[in-house]
Amino acid sequence: MTVDILFQAFALVFRWDVILIILASGLFGMFVGAMPGLTATMATALLIPVTFFMDPVPALGAIVTATAMAIFAGDIPAAMLRMPGTPASAAYTDESYLMGRKGLLDLNLGTNLVTSVLGGLIGVAILVLAAPALAEFALAFSSFEYFWLAALGLTCAVFLATNDPLKGFASLFIGLGLGTIGIDPAAGFPRFTFGSVELMQGISFIPAMIGMFAISELLRGVTSMGAASEAALQQVGNVFKGVGGVLRQYWVNFLRGSGIGVVIGALPGAGADIAAWISYAVSKRFSKEPEKFGTGHVEGIVDAGAANNSALAAAWIPALVFGIPGDSITAIVIGVLYMKGMNPGPTVFLQNPQLIYAVFMIFVLANLLMLPLGWAIIKSAKQVLRVPKNILLPMILIFCVVGSYAMTNSVYGIIIMLVLGVFAFMLEENGFPIAPIILGLVLGEMFEQNFITSMIKSDGSFLAFFARPIAGMLGVATIAIWLIMLWRMGPWAKAKPAAA
Repeated sequence: MTVDILFQAFALVFRWDVILIILASGLFGMFVGAMPGLTATMATALLIPVTFFMDPVPALGAIVTATAMAIFAGDIPAAMLRMPGTPASAAYTDESYLMGRKGLLDLNLGTNLVTSVLGGLIGVAILVLAAPALAEFALAFSSFEYFWLAALGLTCAVFLATNDPLKGFASLFIGLGLGTIGIDPAAGFPRFTFGSVELMQGISFIPAMIGMFAISELLRGVTSMGAASEAALQQVGNVFKGVGGVLRQYWVNFLRGSGIGVVIGALPGAGADIAAWISYAVSKRFSKEPEKFGTGHVEGIVDAGAANNSALAAAWIPALVFGIPGDSITAIVIGVLYMKGMNPGPTVFLQNPQLIYAVFMIFVLANLLMLPLGWAIIKSAKQVLRVPKNILLPMILIFCVVGSYAMTNSVYGIIIMLVLGVFAFMLEENGFPIAPIILGLVLGEMFEQNFITSMIKSDGSFLAFFARPIAGMLGVATIAIWLIMLWRMGPWAKAKPAAA
């Protein structure tokens, strides 16, 4: 029976028209992912009208392939120009860019590509083998567990700050403060809007990310017109050279990053962005060379690159098994599944098993296809570095403006980008890291909403935050990390090495 279903699924996928659609979607996903401001979610949304005219398998194949490619493609402008193409690349944008500046651009892009492919395949394997069990685990998460998960994620800020944890915390609080602007997620009350209708929608994350990374770098480029781009051009050679050695050295990091990506990806409402942030911070925390992080070190990129792509497949677990979206992409996908008569839920495995197995095969195919397509896109993208800086910088500014406008459909997004870009430039010039601000914006709403919801549920009792088993474990782990950090930041911790 199972063999028959596999043959049926194979026949549905390996048709010339389906393969052609997957190839075209792969190129489309690479283009969207490499454009700052155009996210994998947007790639999915743009494909929806096209899928109206397709059968279920090519429609789902187009979405799966485009999103997988977009998540990886976001790494390319991040490494070359310090412009993360998608939010999932923001966690290690600085690390990637610094690797390029050190003459390791090809190693960085090759590592990103290979770990994305392998991480994606691990995510697919878990999706095939353990979907029901992981979905049950994910459904055990309530607002208490999500609160502690967000708190644990925010703790990552101290690991993202390279030299001064206090400046890292200051940046984190700036990000959390920016996240409070707009409508209160619990009570629906406007905060810090000063009567502005635009501010009621809050600080949009994508324009903020573009401004803080790209505009601040543009300002730095304007103030130091030189031969940086020519130096980077010479580094783009064989992107696979040295990647084998990196994987042999950091294979534990790869497995750990993939595991974190799968677990976080399977949680409804989490997704690849949070998986990348947490896996990068965990990588630094447990590294034998934490001092190299923030200087262009490949170790954290192995973790985070594997995590964001493995999370992509894992987000389909609650979507397929229970019809609950794992992230914004699968929220759209669920609509497509209903539209194509594949109502998500346990019965879909009984009613349309051949279609489910066809989706699994497309996941594998899309990840394998990422290797040649990614290599070709990297080779093509290096032509950007041939452009003289006085022409390249205005071009980048145009892309930033278009990407920011596309997210809000108004000038408001461009204003956010420019204001926060100048603000980030001034902060960085004074030694404040930018990554914790982005982290605060990403997790701020999740942290606040789940805290207020939990307080309402528990009637104001803090003990309820430790009453459930998973929430209790997450809470104890988070508080233990906070205490350890305070201990290490105390005056006694600084006196110890001086005495030695």
